[in-house]
Amino acid sequence: MDVEALLNQLASDGPLLIEAADRAGWDAAVPGTSWDVRSLVKHVGGVHRWAADIVDSRSSTFDTRAGRAVGSGPDDDELVEWFHNGFAALLATLGSAAPDLECCTFLPADSPKHFWARRQAHETAVHRADAQGAAGGVVEPFESAFAQDGIAEILHGFARRKSNASERKASIGLEAADGPSWVVTLGGERIESAERSDLSGTDVCVRGLSSDLYLWLWNRPCDAVVEGDPELATLWTRTVRVRWG
Repeated sequence: MDVEALLNQLASDGPLLIEAADRAGWDAAVPGTSWDVRSLVKHVGGVHRWAADIVDSRSSTFDTRAGRAVGSGPDDDELVEWFHNGFAALLATLGSAAPDLECCTFLPADSPKHFWARRQAHETAVHRADAQGAAGGVVEPFESAFAQDGIAEILHGFARRKSNASERKASIGLEAADGPSWVVTLGGERIESAERSDLSGTDVCVRGLSSDLYLWLWNRPCDAVVEGDPELATLWTRTVRVRWG
């Protein structure tokens, strides 16, 4: 997806996140995580400020004051406004950033501007789903193109790190009903992934809409159906950890 489409998605998901969080209440548990909503909002609001600071200052390091402050935030009665302010600053900073922006990044992307637009769009999207789940309502599905972009980001980015390698060999098929399907291969120096229409021979297959597969890869509640050895499917959950750097 291009930068404009990613920023449009980000602009949509931010308000949905904080609206759902406010409706859920700060003490509500976030399904599939160890967080409450208060911690979720402070995390996302802090990440927004950190990303905006790196882009705005063209920082060559991730170790910034804003980065060290991620997870902290104001008192409960100020959280909504604090989130909105940081989110607005992020959108403005990313939108006005030059195409030839140079700053630090930590995953493959077309450019630093594309990286930060993509990373913040998916950061906010996944946590929007978290907030809606905590509020007990419907978690709005993601459009196929965006979900597939998120699948590609996690498979070709976070999952490829050597720290996420699995000693046990296994192949996981991701069968999307509305987009490309994937095969994920574990057991080498790195997790390998590729789009593939033929998923025969995989040890386990996860089926659903692209939105479900996207959330499944992020270890979030979803309607994906696992067929095959469920223990092998949990290799992904136990192995892959998402970290900034």
